[in-house]
Amino acid sequence: MHNLPPLAWLRAFEVSARHLSFTSAAQELALSQAAVSKQIKLLELKLGEPLFFRFPRSLGLTKAGEAFLPKVQDAFERLAAGASEVFGPCQSDVLTIRCAIGFAVNWLAPRLPDFIAENPGIALRLISSVWNEDAGNESFDLDIRYGDGRWPGVKAERLTREYIQPVCSPALANALRSPADLMNQTLIHVLGYKEGWALWLKTAGVKISPTNLGLQCDTSLMAFEVAAQGSGVALGRSSMIDKELHTGRLVAPFSLAVPVDEGFHLVSRDNAQQARVFREWVLGMAQQDDDPVLPYLTPAPSTPISADAKQAPYSRSAVPAP
Repeated sequence: MHNLPPLAWLRAFEVSARHLSFTSAAQELALSQAAVSKQIKLLELKLGEPLFFRFPRSLGLTKAGEAFLPKVQDAFERLAAGASEVFGPCQSDVLTIRCAIGFAVNWLAPRLPDFIAENPGIALRLISSVWNEDAGNESFDLDIRYGDGRWPGVKAERLTREYIQPVCSPALANALRSPADLMNQTLIHVLGYKEGWALWLKTAGVKISPTNLGLQCDTSLMAFEVAAQGSGVALGRSSMIDKELHTGRLVAPFSLAVPVDEGFHLVSRDNAQQARVFREWVLGMAQQDDDPVLPYLTPAPSTPISADAKQAPYSRSAVPAP
């Protein structure tokens, strides 16, 4: 890196080599012909070899110049591609959506092909968030975050109504006959959620010692993976557990699913046309999926979960009307 010539010199060489003219290069670069000629001379001194033949009315590339030109052009193309990849071709043309990572992977991603097919002219950028951390001056147009929807200074539109239900690996589920059996298991907690195991266990009529802290994860994705590997029992939120239940990596050992006040909300920070299009689409998707994903039954806490109920296959048709 210490031997790399200044980029201005390299750009002067690339443009001059394309035009084979310092005058034409000066016009493209908005410099004087003398300034371009000086930059080329400095580059040649830096490299220790001439890059051009100077003729009375034109230029010609030396063998060194011919060999060097494609290397320089490739470097500029890679730099331009990298800038476009990281920052986008034009920030004003890209719709940036910040989204809780678990919701992005489990809810938004499966539905996103429909939006892309319907709106091929809208370029999207997805950036992830954890725990609704302060956005500060971070640049994004829409924000999908989890909570009660009461955030100062913003308008939040609810996307999901959540239910929580224990989920675990099929092997571990065989050891769970009633909610009281959770006293002997590792409970997996997701940091940042206000409503969790305490609410579900209270509804199920189970008391667990406060010293049973279990295992803590900072995202639902991590909690689901840990549970799927048999390390404990996680709480599945209805908007995010559908795929895991369908694939069988996780199962719901008990039929009790408890509604919570929190949910995912859309926060709009931009009223541009692209943002309005995505807002209408995602709200429409949420309305179609308004029924809770997890089947929920509410047996009395003292009623054991029957073996038949434990092994009943997951089905959306099993969801009763709220």
